[in-house]
Amino acid sequence: MTSNYQQSQPYQQNQAHPGNATQPNRTNGLAIASLITSFFISIVGIILGHIALSQIKQTGETGRGLAIAGLVIGYASLAIGLIAAILVFGLAAGSVSP
Repeated sequence: MTSNYQQSQPYQQNQAHPGNATQPNRTNGLAIASLITSFFISIVGIILGHIALSQIKQTGETGRGLAIAGLVIGYASLAIGLIAAILVFGLAAGSVSP
């Protein structure tokens, strides 16, 4: 007597195929550069951070947090620098006597 049902196959692990091998995610180099340069030259860190975020979105690389940290530090230091410059020039202009 034959039965019309198939026996279930044992569970097989998903084996990687040579053409389907995935490489580990790399960290975006511009994200690292953004974080480092934002401490010294804030505008360069800001520019590199925006470029890094765009590349990360396209390539799927890691480093999004580094790029965002570079942007935050870059914008914060730029704002502090602008406020300091305004205060220095404002005080200098106020101390000039006619």
